[in-house]
Amino acid sequence: MRRRSLLLAAVPAGLATLAGCGDNSSSSSKASASPSASASVPPPKIVDGPLPAITAGTKFDEKPTVAKGSGDPSKNLAVKTVIAGSGKAVAENDFIQANYLGQIWSTAKVFDQSYDRTPLLMQLAAGSIIDGWRYGLAGKKVGSRVLMAVPPTWGYGTSGNSQAGIKGTDTLVFVVDVLNSFNSKSSSTGKEVAQSDAALPTVGTNTDGKAPSIEIPKVDPPKKLVANYVLEGDGAEVQSAQTVLCQFKGEVWDSGKVFEQTYESGRLAQFSLEQMQQVLKGLAQGITGKKVGSRIVVVTPPDLAYGNNPPSGGVVKKGSTLVFTVDILAAM
Repeated sequence: MRRRSLLLAAVPAGLATLAGCGDNSSSSSKASASPSASASVPPPKIVDGPLPAITAGTKFDEKPTVAKGSGDPSKNLAVKTVIAGSGKAVAENDFIQANYLGQIWSTAKVFDQSYDRTPLLMQLAAGSIIDGWRYGLAGKKVGSRVLMAVPPTWGYGTSGNSQAGIKGTDTLVFVVDVLNSFNSKSSSTGKEVAQSDAALPTVGTNTDGKAPSIEIPKVDPPKKLVANYVLEGDGAEVQSAQTVLCQFKGEVWDSGKVFEQTYESGRLAQFSLEQMQQVLKGLAQGITGKKVGSRIVVVTPPDLAYGNNPPSGGVVKKGSTLVFTVDILAAM
């Protein structure tokens, strides 16, 4: 079973809006309250040291070894860009994909790292991640390696984190390799795939972050699940146990009405496929096995959607077939 990062407080929800959808309002999921000290903690002063040396694994995205801290750490947030990337700059509220290692300043004890697992996918937002990361990584470019020393105020506070063996007085040292970033303007990066079946919806191929069009043919919908590439990415295939980050839009086959979307809403959707399987089986099954970076069209028959129990007061009716276009941005 995949081990969860200690940096995050809870499994992303990601189901509440889809489970009760009935209009075209925006959708997003956030982790619950951060393990940091308090939402009212003021922004830190960012300084360039002191910071311990990286003694091995010095290349980007290579598992590092970090020396023990020397002397007393700063009471401010110490941040240094060890390797400068050339990608887009990360902004607060963006999602980032990163590998990291965290250890305690005074002992060099490693309490968590992702290099032997899967890169972390999380949002740089208040309540989603410790504040040291939120402030320390803002403005850094994709492809950068960042070294940070995070005092308790912007880490786990005076209570520490007993699960990780962190005391309330511990300053934490992190090495973070920023692999990618995503925001509300992100789209699929895949290559166009022919959409030649006249009995299936045709989806737009724009990659500007705006909602792609969905043209639904005036024929009866398929009775079985359909999940096809519109833009085929070159990432790894999504596994059924993973959490995905995506843009999506959902329409009702019969009416063409939009019942849910993230495009142009200022937000992204993040959800566990295992949890989505309990709400919209067809959507979860349609995403599973598709490549990260792709845009797909998923046609979900009623028995794999809401069946005879649609959300009340919305445009989805009993027995509705649903059509989704999904940009699979990342998975973890």
